[in-house]
Amino acid sequence: MANQRWTSANIPDQSGKNILITGANSGLGLEAATVLSQKGAHVIMAVRNPDKGKEAVAHIKSINPAAKLDLMQLDLGDLDSIRRFSQAFHAKYNTLNVLMNNAGIMVPPKRETTKQGFEIQFGTNHLGHFALTGLLLNIIKNTPQAVVATQSSIMHKIGGDIHFDDLNWERKYDKSKAYAQSKLANLLFTYELDRKLKAAYINAIATASHPGYTETNLQRTSGFFVTNIMNKIVAQKVEMGTLPILRAATDNSLKGGEYVGPTQVMETRGYPEIVKSNNKSYDKQVAAKLWDVSEKLTGVHFNF
Repeated sequence: MANQRWTSANIPDQSGKNILITGANSGLGLEAATVLSQKGAHVIMAVRNPDKGKEAVAHIKSINPAAKLDLMQLDLGDLDSIRRFSQAFHAKYNTLNVLMNNAGIMVPPKRETTKQGFEIQFGTNHLGHFALTGLLLNIIKNTPQAVVATQSSIMHKIGGDIHFDDLNWERKYDKSKAYAQSKLANLLFTYELDRKLKAAYINAIATASHPGYTETNLQRTSGFFVTNIMNKIVAQKVEMGTLPILRAATDNSLKGGEYVGPTQVMETRGYPEIVKSNNKSYDKQVAAKLWDVSEKLTGVHFNF
């Protein structure tokens, strides 16, 4: 895969496919929804704020009037909202070709919690997507060659571990390490999900990606230096930063369990290729433990 400049032009026709994107109203999610709608997909845009969602739909329609879009409300920080979303989705759809677990919260200025009391980054980025995937699994199983593509981050490498003794950072809060934990959890979940899908002989795969250092509103709480200096000097544009998850979701050569990201300048920028995550992310015992804990915390049990 080295030296290939994979772009959105490499995405095959997506006509007839249902693609669900979380956080589809801005940044990487909005760009992914725009590109995939241009490829003919029926894009379900899952957003927390319906008003911002309507603006996103209008933006996509201004570029592609023929875009097939369905705006649905989803708050990944509220397990009740996720269950309501699942019920609404089941009432509308019986296939799901791609589930793009894209939405995320990054380094809030102070410790916050989800509706059910989980630290907001772990609760939203990991537990929310874990629950969503589990509740939609029967539809995924019903869709040949379905893909669950989950957005991680190069930041997963700075935390180094899943803090099972304090998953919600109630003792001493470190917002950056809490974010890193949530992104490591995304990878552990992806690899374990792919192993479980294969073990059950389900015709679906799980992949992961990271956008490198991309200028989005995700960094809006990261301080003046990041938002006003680093974003202007180092960050790549959202069109490039979205390519890894687009590849993870649509590249027919992927077999499952891949991690896709840029490779230049310590993986902060460049075209998407298969990259390696940290050693902890491949630890099957940690993944199995996190899976069990996640099922208990969310009350969502996967039926393979």
